[in-house]
Formats: sequence, C-alpha cells, structure tokens
Amino acid sequence: MRTLESGSYILGREVDGFEKAFARWLGLEQAVAVASGTDALMLALVAAGIQAGDRVITVPMTAVPTVSAIRCLRAEPVFVDIDPETYTMSPESLKKELENPSGSRRAKAVVPVHLYGQPADMDPIMELAALHGLVVVEDTAQALGAKYKGCPVGTIGHFGCFSFYPTKNLGACGDSGMVIVRNPEDARRLRMLRCYGEQAKNNNVIEGFNSRMDEIQAAILRTKLGRLEDWNAARREKASRYSGLLANTDLSLPKERAQCDHAYHLYVVRHPERDRLMETLAALGVQTAVHYPVPVHLQPAFSYLGYGSGSFPEAERCAKEVLSLPLSPFTRREEIERVVEAVNTCVVQFRQVIAMRAHA
Repeated sequence: MRTLESGSYILGREVDGFEKAFARWLGLEQAVAVASGTDALMLALVAAGIQAGDRVITVPMTAVPTVSAIRCLRAEPVFVDIDPETYTMSPESLKKELENPSGSRRAKAVVPVHLYGQPADMDPIMELAALHGLVVVEDTAQALGAKYKGCPVGTIGHFGCFSFYPTKNLGACGDSGMVIVRNPEDARRLRMLRCYGEQAKNNNVIEGFNSRMDEIQAAILRTKLGRLEDWNAARREKASRYSGLLANTDLSLPKERAQCDHAYHLYVVRHPERDRLMETLAALGVQTAVHYPVPVHLQPAFSYLGYGSGSFPEAERCAKEVLSLPLSPFTRREEIERVVEAVNTCVVQFRQVIAMRAHA
C-alpha cells in the first residue's frame, strides 16, 4: 500500500532501499536492480565490454537463460564440462579449453553457474581467469545465501548476477534481478544501461536497454529479505533430513563442497532409472521435477554451435539421471517422510529389476 499510494512505480525509493539492503546483506556497497536474472547476466556482460562475436565460456548443465543472456549480445557461447559430484564448472575442463591451441579466438569472459545452490569452485576459476585476462560473471540465480570458503557467492567474481523469479530462495511476485559489483564505475554504467543509457533525463550517453525493477517488486523483496536467513536455514535442515533418511538407498545424494555452504535451492538426487523413478513416484502421489533433462548444447535452438552428443559426457550423464525432490522452507517433516517412503519403495523394486537384468 505504501508503494501504491506513493504514485512512484519505477526506480523510486523502494528500489533504492532494496538495492542498499541487498548490498549490505552481502557485505558490499554496490547493487543494481534490474528486470530479471537473465537481464542481470546480459547487462553485466555489456558492462564488462563483451560484444558481438566475443567468446564467453560457461557450462551446458544450466538453465537456458544463462546462454540466452550471452546470445542477446550476439556473443559466442563456449561450453566446458562439469564436475560429476557437484554439477558445477570443472576447473580442469576450463583449463583445457583455455589452453586449447586450436581455439580461433581468445575467450573474453567466463560465467560459472552455482547450480542448485551449490557454489562453483571459484578459487581455481578466478586464478585461471586472472591468468588469461577473463572477466568473471557469476550466475548466482539459484544460490543466494550460499558461501564459498566464507564468501557469499556472487561477491567473488567481477560481477554477481541474481534472479528473484518467484521460485527462488528470495522470490518476487514476478520477474526481478540484481547485479552485484565492486567497482563504482561499473555500477554507474549498469544504472545507465538499465534505463536506455541515460545519464540524466533526456541525456542518453550510451546505448542502453529497458531493464528496470518495479517499485512493488522491490518493496516485496525488501520485506522478504529479512526472513531469508531463516528460510535458507530451514532449507538446509530439511536437506539434511532427506540425506539422513536416504543414506542407505541407491540414490546419489547431493554432496556439499568442502568449506562451503550449500543454499539448497533444490534438493537433487541421481538414479540410473530416473524416468521410471519419476513416473512411479507420481503414481504414488509424489511430484518431482528434472533440472535439467537436456543440456543446453543439445537443445535444438543451439545446434548451430556445432556440439553433439558426447561433447560433454558428465553434463549429459547428469541430465539423464538428476531428479529434484520436493523441498521448500515450509516442507513439513511428515511430507519428507512420505517422499522418502515412496522413494524407498521404488528403488527397492528397481534394484531387483537391475539385478535380474544383470543375471540374465
């Protein structure tokens, strides 16, 4: 009501207040609110100087918007494989790509994705980026509140990009995003980029975009931000309960990177009979989801990049096996126990089927 009665609905006091509160929550001074998480990535890349034809390295095991943001600039996405245990960018694969002598052009940026709430291995990624002169833009859409060796993810690279899509750990009632920067000049440039390149009213000094956060979304997010610590703690507690109850099953459970805090945006398990498991759980009244069934390099829209099946074995294997179990800060104990009971029923059946196949 405060927002509606103010008569100011775009880039007003609520956005300014939320930007300051969000930056303070992460221990920084600069945060720039934008219209979506995808826009956050795109504008960060623009602010970093990425142009059409520049190569930007990321992973194929991510949501398509990660790559869409790169393509919005007509830049060239280049993929590297993931770590098979954490599902985040493999520093070894990144190193191999950067040292590949057959590469026609040097990459300009790298976009590590903190997938499912798990921090990517940022120390070696930052070292490689420094060695090869890359800008690091963190895709932190799924990991708000996660920490890498004590540092909040999104604050380690040159830019940190966040999504407030309604399903995220901090969700708006619509689309919204945020870019975190350390350099005041980058923040100034981002503020111009999000509003048609305006330095002041009717003074457009650079080419820009329309990517402004609504006041009402900022007001909602500013209010919810005070509860985020408790909600993330609840996610971790429920994820721990899942892991304890599922420890003796045939599922591969989430592994937390050493010295890191997982935000558990999603609780993702793996099983070689994933599709059958999903169907059987649905029949038992347990809804699950797959994030993501097709790696980006195998999506028809990106076939022109020239990658094929087998290009990134770990990402492809992961996409065939991952399954997200129900999890939110408000998931009840009895609901977790019901899910676990249904999973146990399924995996015992599948174990017998797999054993019979092996014997045959």
